[in-house]
Amino acid sequence: MLDRAWIAAHIPHQGNMCLLDAVTDWSPEAISCVASSHSAPANPLCAGGRLGAANGIEYAAQAMAIHGALLAGNDGQPRQGYLTSVRGVTLHVARLDDLPGELLVRAERLSGDANNILYQFSLHHADRCLLEGRAAVVLDASTLSKEQS
Repeated sequence: MLDRAWIAAHIPHQGNMCLLDAVTDWSPEAISCVASSHSAPANPLCAGGRLGAANGIEYAAQAMAIHGALLAGNDGQPRQGYLTSVRGVTLHVARLDDLPGELLVRAERLSGDANNILYQFSLHHADRCLLEGRAAVVLDASTLSKEQS
């Protein structure tokens, strides 16, 4: 299990914005992480004293970033990814901050190439799906304008 210190050393999100606590399982195709920051009063995504369920997309995006760092291995520096779209997102709850204990964050790589990746993601709490959807990630945004030329 990779802890929060490892995560913070491998993704750009720092301090309270590093939302995930640990990686519990991963493979080249998928990653599972846990988080408890959803109930922290200092969570930077809280608005009006609450954390809406749509903020779970950021939890999933960080899991995707960690997955990229793990795939890069020790020899390579992970490329910075940009979340370009989310599709088919279903919110099964209104908020996350009122859930005790840990959230399980999962991301599965559905397809991709050297620069574009499609993930399916979900957040769960106590065997209940809180939200799910798909996200497209671009690893080098500068190539997008070159591809369109």
